[in-house]
This record gives sequence, structure tokens and C-alpha cells, in this order.
Amino acid sequence: MTLRRRIGAWRGIARSLLTYRLDRRHAAGLRRLYSGLVRPGDLVFDVGAHVGDRSAAFAALGARVVAVEAQPRLARLLRWQARLTPGLTVVEAAAGAAPGTLTLRLNAGNPSVASVSAAFVAAASQGAPGWQGQVWDETVEVECVTLDGLAARFGRPDFVKIDVEGFEDRVLAGLSGKNAPAGLSFEFVTMDLAPALDALATVQRLGYRAFDVSLGESHRFTFGDRQPAEAIAAWLRALPLKANSGDVYCWRPASSAGDGRTVPTDETAP
Repeated sequence: MTLRRRIGAWRGIARSLLTYRLDRRHAAGLRRLYSGLVRPGDLVFDVGAHVGDRSAAFAALGARVVAVEAQPRLARLLRWQARLTPGLTVVEAAAGAAPGTLTLRLNAGNPSVASVSAAFVAAASQGAPGWQGQVWDETVEVECVTLDGLAARFGRPDFVKIDVEGFEDRVLAGLSGKNAPAGLSFEFVTMDLAPALDALATVQRLGYRAFDVSLGESHRFTFGDRQPAEAIAAWLRALPLKANSGDVYCWRPASSAGDGRTVPTDETAP
């Protein structure tokens, strides 16, 4: 990589840090959102940890956090953060359906949208609203781990957050019912909804029955009470392209999850 590209890459990371780590309102919103989902002592997998804003929120709530990040520069940054954050462990890898290696496409100017999904990059390159001018200008071969493999190494998680730019369905394909947490979330992007809809079908097979969504970085639940998967799928399909992205939150019944925690309502949502 040339010096100019290297400088551009670190400028992109600096912008992400300003947006996601140094904004106090963003940090406070994340803590409010996750306070109903994560308890002190819980084990959380943050898959696609980026600059660690959500890992920091989980850790601030007293959780033990495994931050999974495939981008070498960001993994290096996270390891530095882990020195200052008790209970934070960094795994430099992508996550997918099976162990092995994957080709990661990097966007030096916007490291938050690195992806191993060729379909995601192709959809973004077609000029969808909000995605004009994005360029994936570097590739790197990275290790791929599975959620089951992480559970074998660190223990069954209590919550899993997945944000991997169009590869969420494949990440969930690497999770079996015996390791399924009480709750999890996965990102959706309106320009390429197929992975999110496939992920929604997968989590139903894993026993998740209650759902809500949060748009963008609103840090608020859209419905405020539990919804069936069919309602979430219809809502996703009806979203305009300009809505861009958000997260689907999923809960298993207490009897199958082995946990008594409840889904947030209008009164408990931030």
C-alpha cells in the first residue's frame, strides 16, 4: 500500500472514531439501548466490532465481551482498547458459516462498510441512495470463525450483535441451537435486504419468536413491544431505500433460552 493510501485509511478510521467513539450522546444512547438486553456478568459476542463503540457499551454495562473484527487495522486498534477495558477480548477474524478463510473487501475511506459479501459491494456500487461514491479499494484474506466455534472457545453467549455488511445470514448459519443466546441482533441494509430476510428465517429455526427493530443509530426500538417474524419481514420489505439501515432484535422464549429476561416495552425502551 502506498503512503497516500495508508494515510487515507487512517483518516477513515479517525472519522469513525469521531463518529462512534468520541460522541458522548452516541455512547449514552447505546448504553440505554443495551441496558435492557445485557446484564452484569453476561457474555456478549460483538461480531463486526468496527471501532468498538458497542463493545464499549457492553463492557460499561458489566458484560464480558468478545469483539470479533476482521479488518487488521481496526483489530489492532481494538487490542489497544482491550488493554484499558477489563473483560474485553479481541478476535481478529471474520465470522461465517464454516471455519476457513474469506476475502475481505476494504473501503479505506469508510472502514465501517468493509465486507466479505460480493453481492453487498455490487449493490452498493449501483448507486443506491446514501452509497454513492463508496469505493472498495483493497482486499485481504482473513480467517473465518463460526459462532459455534467462538462458543466452544469462550462459552455460550448471552447476547450476540452481528453487523457485517450483507453477510449476517452466513454468520447465523454458523450458530446451532445449543449455543443460541437468549437474545441477538443483526443488521439490515435496504439496498440489499435478502441477507436480512434469510437471517430472519434462520433465527426462527433457532427458536426466536419475538422481534423488534431499530433504525440507523436511533438507539430506539421502532415497535416497543414484541412482534412476530412475519410483521418484521413485511416492515422490512416496505422500507424505502432512503431508510438505509438498522438492526433486527430477536428474543427466544424464556423456556428455550434458559433465561427469564423480557423484551423491552414502550416504557423500558430508550
